[in-house]
Amino acid sequence: MAALSTQERNAAVESSRCSNMQPVPLAKRTSFDGVTIAFHWVTVLVVLGLLTTALWHAQSHDDMTKALMLRIHRSLGVSVWTATAFRLLWRITNAKLPPFPDEMTDIHRLVVKISEYCLYALLIVQPLTGFVATIARGRSFLLFWWHVPPLMPHFPTLRTVLLSAHRIGAWTFGILIMGHAVAALIHYFVLRDNVLQRMAPVIGIQRSVRKFSLGTRDSQTSFGR
Repeated sequence: MAALSTQERNAAVESSRCSNMQPVPLAKRTSFDGVTIAFHWVTVLVVLGLLTTALWHAQSHDDMTKALMLRIHRSLGVSVWTATAFRLLWRITNAKLPPFPDEMTDIHRLVVKISEYCLYALLIVQPLTGFVATIARGRSFLLFWWHVPPLMPHFPTLRTVLLSAHRIGAWTFGILIMGHAVAALIHYFVLRDNVLQRMAPVIGIQRSVRKFSLGTRDSQTSFGR
């Protein structure tokens, strides 16, 4: 019986070793990588600056203010185009993207992908239409702190077409941004999933701390009773 018990014990140890050697499934990534998050929020700030300068330029009646807003707007446009180009390069090569939540339907995922691709396209095309329209004036202009000489003759027809495309793109861009923001807020406040936290991990930390504080308070209250 002692020999049998020893054999059973050895078999149990061997079984335990084999079970420990089995591969452990990797947990799903719950947030974007840090570089992608940084690119996203820098883009948000620059786009807010673009919208502000565009509206200020349109509403102002002072020529100096309009010229300053146009200069800042043009410079921010070049900045957001450059940031988007690097962001796309990073996305293709090294970005770590979390999967869609399991509860999202295929149609929902398709809508998200289409809106995302449209935003990327506008972040590339919109600055180009504005910048080429500036060049098509056939005059020198200011970009950041540099004076850029005329780069091509004046093409009024091309400039008119590009400015019209720029205005249409601006309205389309604004609608997509509003939809993007509203969807993020719905996910956070209504669906209460982690979609917003994937691009803003600080919000997820704050929510976890709040839940922990409420749980601690409830446990203390129950203990007091």
